[in-house]
Amino acid sequence: MSWLFLVLAGLFEIGWAVGLKYTAGFTRPWPSAATIGCMIVSVWLLALAMKTLPVGTAYAVWTGIGAAGTVIAGMLLFGEPATALRLVSVVLIVAGIVGLKLSTG
Repeated sequence: MSWLFLVLAGLFEIGWAVGLKYTAGFTRPWPSAATIGCMIVSVWLLALAMKTLPVGTAYAVWTGIGAAGTVIAGMLLFGEPATALRLVSVVLIVAGIVGLKLSTG
């Protein structure tokens, strides 16, 4: 169950990172509220996951999901460049996440 919490926490991290773009510096109320909500849920789920997972693994996976997902979301939603180097870098982040999962059990 902890791994499910951790993956969901990472997805909510993507939500708040992307949401920041829509807040216009927290001047738009609804996007700001949604972004803050995603932040709270993300950290809460991370805390639940850390009840049983090692802190280093949980934090690295959480930030890895957030980083890789946010890069992909930026490409899809905002037309950010999808260069070969960026894509290889995302694959390396995902490989690190998989490695941590395999080493933790």
